[in-house]
Amino acid sequence: MRKTVYVGMAADVIHPGHINVLKKASELGDVIVGLLSDEAIASYKRVPYMSWDDRKQVVENLALVHKVVLQKTLDYGDNILSLKPDYLVHGDDWKKGVQKDTRSKVIEYLSSYGGELIEVPYTIGISSTQIQQEIKRNGITADERRSSLKKLLGLKDYLTFLDLHTPLSGIVIENAKAIEDGNKIVEFDGMWASSLTDSTSRGKPDIEAVDFSSRAITLNEVFEVTTKPVIYDGDTGGKTEHFTFTVKNLERIGVSAVVIEDKVGLKRNSLHGNDVEQFQESPEKFCEKIIAGKDAQASDDFMIIARIESLILEKGMDDAKLRAEKYLEAGADGILIHSRQQDGLEIKEFSKYYKQLNANKPLVVVPTSYNSYTEEQLFQNGANIIIYANHLLRASYPAMVKTAMSILNNKRSKEADDSLISIKEILNLIPGT
Repeated sequence: MRKTVYVGMAADVIHPGHINVLKKASELGDVIVGLLSDEAIASYKRVPYMSWDDRKQVVENLALVHKVVLQKTLDYGDNILSLKPDYLVHGDDWKKGVQKDTRSKVIEYLSSYGGELIEVPYTIGISSTQIQQEIKRNGITADERRSSLKKLLGLKDYLTFLDLHTPLSGIVIENAKAIEDGNKIVEFDGMWASSLTDSTSRGKPDIEAVDFSSRAITLNEVFEVTTKPVIYDGDTGGKTEHFTFTVKNLERIGVSAVVIEDKVGLKRNSLHGNDVEQFQESPEKFCEKIIAGKDAQASDDFMIIARIESLILEKGMDDAKLRAEKYLEAGADGILIHSRQQDGLEIKEFSKYYKQLNANKPLVVVPTSYNSYTEEQLFQNGANIIIYANHLLRASYPAMVKTAMSILNNKRSKEADDSLISIKEILNLIPGT
């Protein structure tokens, strides 16, 4: 009886290194490929280019492969302990780095019944990460970018978005990564095209003073150097007749979603609350705008998210709940609930109510005021998308002021160097510089 050999793979981009591993595995017995689920891949890098079914079709047609099974998570335990393969074959590149802990667990699982780990020397010059980076450098289509938000919502518990106001800030969001739990890479899922940060970066007030054409120029520049999905802050959406054109334009260039708030008249930033005069649109009128926007879009990928200002304007929780139900009935693809209370209790109450609706549409929160809540707490309450709405802009201004004052006070730039990145880092930051 032939022995069984287990190989875990993402197989989203197959290269000679994978073939070398499969060749060695096939020499030892019948190869069972544990194909990572879409959710598992998205949890540590990005949405896979191909669905699990498509990847399975590719892998099971490789002559070296005997069978393909689903590996639900990054942990090999369930499959190893149920299949009990005689061998598990993997490249030796996981002896250090983010996969080191995974390797240790695999050895434990195998030793529990006498299985053996076989490691194949890393194929020099070939890397999935390098290939993926090259694909990113070549860019993605508007259709691919636009559809990525809905794909992510189907694969992850919750998504995080960070504020965008320049192409450089987009590059920061695109590349920022951290290590969690020893072996899991975490990063931001997308970019929030904030009207506040866009207008402030241009030295203008946040009163819809920057028109759509100007903001679209920023978006197109960002799209040239990034690949992640964008949620666009559409303020009030303007007149219904104008909003339909905004929807068509955003959809065409590759934006994944637009958020519009149910206020009317001269737009003022929500965190002013009732300190400045602000008026809320009637639910009926706002529903008309949502319906018109949905009728205007051409694809199922684009999303219109309704932002409720009832808590900001102290209209009460009942008003917020009523509006949520009406906006969802009108076709809104999600709800953004906003609050400026630091204790977050309003958000917690609304999130609990929203869960009970079973709307199967995302709830978006913006924890600027109630920033002591962790992402996990917000998710447990019911949030699906968490937007850090203005933090990169707020970080950039004091840093620039500090540098300017240092040069003024010291009559030279030497003292400022410790808080600056080097010219070499700047040159390496942008390919081709």
